[in-house]
Formats: sequence, structure tokens, C-alpha cells
Amino acid sequence: MIQIECPWCGTRDEEEFTCGGQSHITRPEKPEKISDEQWASYLFNRINPKGVHLERWRHTFGCRQWFNVARDTVSHEVFAVYKMGEAVSDLSGRSAATNQTEKGSADLAAKEVAG
Repeated sequence: MIQIECPWCGTRDEEEFTCGGQSHITRPEKPEKISDEQWASYLFNRINPKGVHLERWRHTFGCRQWFNVARDTVSHEVFAVYKMGEAVSDLSGRSAATNQTEKGSADLAAKEVAG
């Protein structure tokens, strides 16, 4: 079982939490100006790395707050826990999380400019 450090409540068992998927996904500023394909990509396309992944978690059976977790998807080791709006701590040397935050936003921005 994974032990997760809630920023508000402290360390708790994984069963108290709900994973909300990939974090740091930026909503398009003007969704009415992007194509249906770009909107579908924003809604449904997520990375699925083998290694460190930045995820959103909610302390569902506790304080009910959302926060971010940097977790290895293979070993389930948690490397960092940080509040929404905060920057992820340095994960250099870790495999998949490198540039994950920038990649999601950059891909959508490139599609908006191209479209």
C-alpha cells in the first residue's frame, strides 16, 4: 500500500485518496477558437509514462483537498507532494517527469498557433 503525505493532514494510507490523473494540464484560454480535434486532445489525451509521473490526488476521506504528487508508476515510490499552484521540486535525474509540465502546455499551444 502506498503512503501519501497530505499537505494538510500528514501521512495517510492510499485508500483515503482518489487519483485525479495527470497534473499541470492547462485549459485553453479561448476554447471557442480551437478546433474540435484540439478540444478533444485537451480533454482526453494524457501521457502515460513508465517512470515518474506528475499526478493530481484528492484526500477524499480526509480534508477533501486537491494536491499534486510526483510518483513512479513502476515502483509506486512517491518523490514529492506539493499543493496546487506550487512548482514541483527538482526531479532531475528522474526519468519520465522531466519536462512533463512544459510538454502538455507546449503541445496545446503549438496546436493553437498552427490551427
